[in-house]
Formats: sequence, structure tokens, C-alpha cells
Amino acid sequence: MVLLFAFINGKLKKLDTGQPCCLSSGQTLSPFIANSPLMPVTATLLLESSSPAAAAVQPLLDALSAQLAVRFGSDGRASFTEWKQDDPCYIFLLARQDDEAVGCGAVRPVAARIGEVKRMFAKYPGQGIGAAVLRQLEAEAQKAGYAELWLETRLANTEACRFYARHGYQRRPNYGQYIGRENSACFSKSLTSNLAAELSHE
Repeated sequence: MVLLFAFINGKLKKLDTGQPCCLSSGQTLSPFIANSPLMPVTATLLLESSSPAAAAVQPLLDALSAQLAVRFGSDGRASFTEWKQDDPCYIFLLARQDDEAVGCGAVRPVAARIGEVKRMFAKYPGQGIGAAVLRQLEAEAQKAGYAELWLETRLANTEACRFYARHGYQRRPNYGQYIGRENSACFSKSLTSNLAAELSHE
């Protein structure tokens, strides 16, 4: 069963009930109705399982890397080199509006039952794309057996820090390659709470 959402007063609201399904590569899921100047109410935001190597994904990852390089002096590609497409613990979602690729995000394992959110990008900021991708990543991560998600962003990336805080992520000590990096801000979120209950209170 899919989950249907609408943007009402700037917030993502669930319109029907049901549990999101676990996907194989290429399957589609979770239509979202977006109401904004760039995404008319008649448009549908569709999330689908994909791969960082997919042709439709490459322009999004290139745009993300270009933005990071301009703003922070590093494109972030070096921290996203390991990927196992046939491993269900590696999750990559692509967001499309009609035939246009407009967003993406990934989860990969970082420790036992802990996933790491990577390569989050929305082509049109402020339209709810990132929120939709993140929410479905969390749902798919639960299905894959993850109990917690970690992530890293730049401390100077105040928009990203605020975004993750709004979605229930809390600052945690830096982990892995980010230990000792004063310009890194690491976050975590438990997935053990009931996702459906969390959605119903949005």
C-alpha cells in the first residue's frame, strides 16, 4: 500500500493510511501531492527505488556536489564511494515530478542496525521534496532492519541542520571519519518508535 500526502499550510500531511512497502530496484512508491508555486496541486511527486549510478540520478548528484563545492570547498563525493546495489541494506530513492528527476537520498550501513543518510538533495528547495524523500528513507530503513539513522552535514550548512532538527534528528558526537572535524555536525534519530503513529501526528 502507498502513502499519500498533501502540502497544507506548508506542512506535509498524510491523507490515507497504510504501511509503505519494501521495494526492489525500479519499483515505485508513495505518490505525494505538492502545492507550491513550482509544483502545482495537479502534479504528483513519486518516489521510486533507484541507484546512484542511474542516468536520471547523475544530474542530481552532480548538482549537489557543485553546490557543496561552491559553498564549502568540498563536493562530498569522497564520502560516498561505497555502494552495494544488490544489498537490501543499501537504499537509494529518486523523486520524480512527472518525468523530471527532482530529488534523491540514500541510506547505507554504518554499524550494526545503524544506517547513514547520504546524498540528500532537492532540485527545488522549500517545496517539500526533501521531507518526502527523508520520510520514505526512514520507512524503508525500518523495513530493512535499521533501528537508528546517523548523518553528517557541515556545521555551516545551517539550512540542513535546521531541516534535520525539524524532522526529529538530534546532535550526537561525531563518528567515523568525522571525529575531530570541528566543521562537521553529526545527527541521529531512533527508528524504533512507530512510524505510522509519528505520521498521524504531523
